[in-house]
Amino acid sequence: MNKQEIGTFLLRIMLGATFFMHGLSKFQGGLDNISGWFQSIGIPGFMAYVVATIELAGGLALIAGLGTRVISVLLVFIMAGAIIYVKLPAGFMGNEEGTGFEMDLVLMVIALHLVLNGSRLMSLDSKLPTNKKGQDSKSIAS
Repeated sequence: MNKQEIGTFLLRIMLGATFFMHGLSKFQGGLDNISGWFQSIGIPGFMAYVVATIELAGGLALIAGLGTRVISVLLVFIMAGAIIYVKLPAGFMGNEEGTGFEMDLVLMVIALHLVLNGSRLMSLDSKLPTNKKGQDSKSIAS
């Protein structure tokens, strides 16, 4: 175990907890309300259900370390959408009309880090059998 693995583990846990809480708040606030708001900004209403589910279930999956790279790719797309469709007009730090996209960008970069590097420390992914390149040929040879 090295410092990079520990750092990536901490990023995975915090990203998972953050998205879990955001997904939970969408469900608690009423997905019909979120769906209506999505429609008001030009996004199909059903996407509220998709986003909320990815945030809630994906957050839990990240905390557990299950499907880290796949979930993180989905979160990169969600954050890109949030920046482009909602936060970009307010700028990086925000203005009197709304908050900026600095936090969304940080979350997106953390998710991108997990896409590129994975996070196997204390993860369910590390317990699953994997088919690494060359492993089959070694098994057959022995």
